[in-house]
Amino acid sequence: MTTPYNSALVTGASRGIGEAIVRRFRARDMVVHAAALPDQALLDMATETGAIAHGIDLRDTAALAAMMDGLEVDVLVNNAGILPELQPFAASTPATIDALLDVNLRAALHVTNLALPGMIARDRGHIFFMGSIAGKHPTPNTATYGATKAALQAFAEGLRCDLLGSSIRVTVLMPGRVQTRLYDGIFGGNDKATEALYDDFDAIQPDDIATVITHALDLPARVDLTTIEVLPTKQIFGGSTISRNR
Repeated sequence: MTTPYNSALVTGASRGIGEAIVRRFRARDMVVHAAALPDQALLDMATETGAIAHGIDLRDTAALAAMMDGLEVDVLVNNAGILPELQPFAASTPATIDALLDVNLRAALHVTNLALPGMIARDRGHIFFMGSIAGKHPTPNTATYGATKAALQAFAEGLRCDLLGSSIRVTVLMPGRVQTRLYDGIFGGNDKATEALYDDFDAIQPDDIATVITHALDLPARVDLTTIEVLPTKQIFGGSTISRNR
């Protein structure tokens, strides 16, 4: 199916959800700029799909500005994100806190700030933010991660206010458990992460998220899916956890 949008920028594009989105966009003959940390996975994916690879650390604002200079995109997918640890906030280091804020939140704002003027000038565009159900339903040991995802939701709502009257759409996705490589570092490798989180569980697959995004793109211009929760059928949030006095 064709789309009124001709070009896209996807961050965190070398694997997982980002890679799936790049592949889906390229299947639609869109010009796709794929941004991720420079590694062989990014180069291999770009070679295979025909995407334009940008090896970049999104925390480097000067490099980001240089990459975005003259780059016009109709669709922006702010997908880059990290989850380096699972532990109580009191045990977090300043470096970990800063990394979560820089990659999950600050980078998305900077990329959007650079892409948006062109969208406004053309009065055409769709901006996606990869939030998380953790931004709505806090869980133990992920306080900072959840805060960054909640902040993306708040930012997107404010951005819609700023864009009222334009044709630019803004969508936040809030997935539940998706089978990606996000937890590999925490569990000591992909095999251990798979055993702990995905074995005997029908987790969402990255291509499922890509399907949701393309459905959002294909809606009539008058329709904006502002927030989309995407959960595995066998995952719910609710109940409570209590700590008893001893």
